[in-house]
Amino acid sequence: MEKANQTNDGVKIGRERIEKMSAEVVDSNPYSRLMALQRMGIVKEYEQIRLKSVAVVGVGGVGSVTADMLTRCGIGKLMLFDYDKVELANMNRLFFTPDQAGLSKVEAAAKTLNFINPDVAITTHNYNITTVDNFDHFLDAIRTGGREPGTPVDLVLSCVDNFEARMAINTACNELSLNWFESGVSENAVSGHIQFIRPGETACFGCAPPLVVAENIDEKTLKREGVCAASLPTTMGIVAGMLVQNTLKYLLNFGTVSDYLGYNAMIDFFPRMSLKPNPTCDDRFCIERQREYLAKPPCEKNVTNLDEAEPEEPLHEDNLYGIELVAEDVDTPTSKSNEKVTTTQSNIAEGLRLAYEAPVANEETSQVSIDDDVSLDQLMAQMSGLSERK
Repeated sequence: MEKANQTNDGVKIGRERIEKMSAEVVDSNPYSRLMALQRMGIVKEYEQIRLKSVAVVGVGGVGSVTADMLTRCGIGKLMLFDYDKVELANMNRLFFTPDQAGLSKVEAAAKTLNFINPDVAITTHNYNITTVDNFDHFLDAIRTGGREPGTPVDLVLSCVDNFEARMAINTACNELSLNWFESGVSENAVSGHIQFIRPGETACFGCAPPLVVAENIDEKTLKREGVCAASLPTTMGIVAGMLVQNTLKYLLNFGTVSDYLGYNAMIDFFPRMSLKPNPTCDDRFCIERQREYLAKPPCEKNVTNLDEAEPEEPLHEDNLYGIELVAEDVDTPTSKSNEKVTTTQSNIAEGLRLAYEAPVANEETSQVSIDDDVSLDQLMAQMSGLSERK
């Protein structure tokens, strides 16, 4: 083990570094509960997480919690991008603490994360990725920021709060053909979403842009003095949890990764869907990625996550409405005049009832026997006879 419990300035940064993850169940092993996923058959080889590199763009309400979770999960390398500073106004959220006010978000986050898990390699990038020069720095960073020097990152996570930054990430990932997750929380703080974008295969952020982007509106004109968006640590934490959960599923190849997963806190509704790319997208790199994907052989294309196989079981096995199928060659017994025809109402779940009751059979009711070979004239004669008897 490499000792890493002190920095050069003498500040304690936590435990010693661990060279190899162990599944040993002891109080001193920070990975025992993570490695249990492997023992339980959820993940084939959990330690592969240490070979992965993830870029988190935006270290705010969602991004800081996302970085925290990935660090605790033992991600190999974490790249943090942000240019903002920690403010006391951020204290309604998770992660940051009042003593960090005034520090850059990436600097404050790196110190906390290094203390939590010194095994994670953390790099910080304190600049605005939307400017021309900084965009090139960002592009180069994610192109060469993999666990192995010179390789691209395995995944980019967008946790920014503005469309301009999302479009910058979208452009960079389309150009480099990098998979990424877009995430967001509504201004009223009671809904959010994540979207998994695979260039050429699914819709990029420019394929179906929001109105502010589609109509080329300047975001700055939408902000009003003294008015800010609402923010709840609960919604931020839920969206961050959805984001990291799907990140782990993607990186470690287990479960189903959601193409789009929403969250409505007012009714606890989690919609899912898939978005196909727009063949007339304004992003030329998106069009190039679409051509490349269409040229792939079918065996290399991903099956849409939301496609479901035909159900093997009967669709209406519960038979809530008491419907019965009777073979034509089976005689149905006639009920007595004072008894109702038996139904399957007893099988209906408690609290439900049939829309109508089965009719009561009456032996005194006149019956008309109709033979399959009876002609229309004969039938009319029988009907006339019944009228005369009445």
